[in-house]
Amino acid sequence: MPILLLAAFIGVPLLEIAVFIQVGGVIGLWPTLALVVLTAMVGTHQLRAQGLATLARARAEMDRGNLPTRELFDGACLLIAGVLLLTPGFVTDTVGLLLFVPAVRNWLRRALAKRLKVQTQTRIFVDGVEIDPDAGPGPRGRGPIIDGDYDDVTPRGRGPLLP
Repeated sequence: MPILLLAAFIGVPLLEIAVFIQVGGVIGLWPTLALVVLTAMVGTHQLRAQGLATLARARAEMDRGNLPTRELFDGACLLIAGVLLLTPGFVTDTVGLLLFVPAVRNWLRRALAKRLKVQTQTRIFVDGVEIDPDAGPGPRGRGPIIDGDYDDVTPRGRGPLLP
């Protein structure tokens, strides 16, 4: 991982410089600089518009009692897009503009979800014997379930009572 970060910190600026030289050679110095400033301004406008819309959707999801996971992911993508668009360069601007496209964010979310899929397994042990909660009552379930009530008689501020 550190090698990938080092490669990114060295490779991205080198790539940006090479693209600047190529674009500047085709359209000239001042149009190239104007294009960089224009992409930063457009990116700031898009970030504000889409960011506020995403925030409104997240609030609506939370008002319904749902966790706004899609909106949180979109917000993170928009934050990264804003940083990339404010960074001078055509490569970072291209990636930043792509992150403003909802279809690209949906594809990225699905791809990351497949990669980060988590599997959980729960095992229950009682007195050293594994209990299968799906098996129901029976030999592995240690008999029928008995419903009952209880009162906590532990004095406040002290540990459990010893016999």
